[in-house]
Amino acid sequence: MDILLGVVAGLIVLMFLVTVHEFGHFLAARRNGVNVLEFGIGFPPRAIAWKKDEKTGKWHRLPRKEWPKEKISKVVYSDEKNHSLAQKGMIFSLNWLPIGGFCQMDGESAADTRAGTFGKARFLAKTKILFAGVAMNWLVAFIIFTILAWTGLPEFLDNQFIIKEDARVDATPVQITSVAEDSPADVAGLMVGDYITKVNGVEVKYASDITDMNADFAGKEVTYTILRKSCALQPNCIKEPCDCLEEKDEEIVTTATLNEADAEYLLGVTMASSQSLYYSTWSAPIVGAGLTLQITSETFRGVGIMVGNLVSGVARLFSPNAEVREEGQEALSEVKDSVSGPVGIIGVLFPAFTSAGPANLAFLAALISVSLACMNVLPIPALDGGRWLLIAIYKIRGKKLTKETEEKIVSRAMLVLLALIFIVTVLDIVRIAS
Repeated sequence: MDILLGVVAGLIVLMFLVTVHEFGHFLAARRNGVNVLEFGIGFPPRAIAWKKDEKTGKWHRLPRKEWPKEKISKVVYSDEKNHSLAQKGMIFSLNWLPIGGFCQMDGESAADTRAGTFGKARFLAKTKILFAGVAMNWLVAFIIFTILAWTGLPEFLDNQFIIKEDARVDATPVQITSVAEDSPADVAGLMVGDYITKVNGVEVKYASDITDMNADFAGKEVTYTILRKSCALQPNCIKEPCDCLEEKDEEIVTTATLNEADAEYLLGVTMASSQSLYYSTWSAPIVGAGLTLQITSETFRGVGIMVGNLVSGVARLFSPNAEVREEGQEALSEVKDSVSGPVGIIGVLFPAFTSAGPANLAFLAALISVSLACMNVLPIPALDGGRWLLIAIYKIRGKKLTKETEEKIVSRAMLVLLALIFIVTVLDIVRIAS
């Protein structure tokens, strides 16, 4: 059930983020006098569509017989000189494939010279339109992080951006989820539901902290400070009224002699990951902006490392030195493990974050929104940043970018992108299956 809910949540979030991106293009296009033929949520085939009447400004249901493209993509202007006139019958549609959205502008080729088209727009207007989508994704991330800073911002990054003077930390200790029979933990009296707060008097924040300290003291005696809830001994009292609900939580200090380093386990427990929540007041918008910038920087840094590993890994594979070739394979393996596509995001990440709570799911949505913005800024011809760079290069050269040249470059880049998406999807499926 958690997986199903995660997949549904993933589809909804991804569709929302892509639609917001396209809505940015829509707003910028209309503001800069470029006509929009259709704005759609989801991808075709269509489920339902409405058309706006140019004269009255009212919307009406578009009959299915008028759906063919040749009947809805024509633009009529009552005044050719006024390129800000809205197109006749702009369409808003809901579509069956829940994988995003689209904004179809009139004359999207840079070579189009008709009034009201994207091609006719000035270079500054094209820049605004192309980057409005990424700006919307950054804006969404900022809003989500700001709200979370007020309501409880999960900690996921080392040195995560906060304003310490205005931050209240609510940390959940590491909880024991299972205890092996006759293990050092069982002998020491540790129980399922106990929270480990200290190891040898040192406060621990994460399950990994406890694991590392246990490894340092393998075969030795270790002291654990435990927070035990009053109802730990009576698991049914949540369902039936009992006196233990009125009792106070108990702090217990116990000692366990760990197994040797080569044993199956050292302490004999499994633990749930702990998490800290940061609460801000007046600094929440600052935290939202700072965290958006921090994650943007980390995303670009990660892309740089991935590209570097890819280039160096491929280059090393052709080395006559076997050790260098092995290093190249390791670099390529890191690239493979660091890349995740839609299948990995929806099938793995969203189920995990959904089960962890709404705050974690919102944090993941903001992360993906930043990633969408960063990816679309990259100079890849099929994406917004690449299209802008292509237009800018031809403008600097003083040459006209023909429709044929633009389509050839963009279509080839799109084929490469689709091939990469296919490869990443296969890798995601292999990882999930294994």
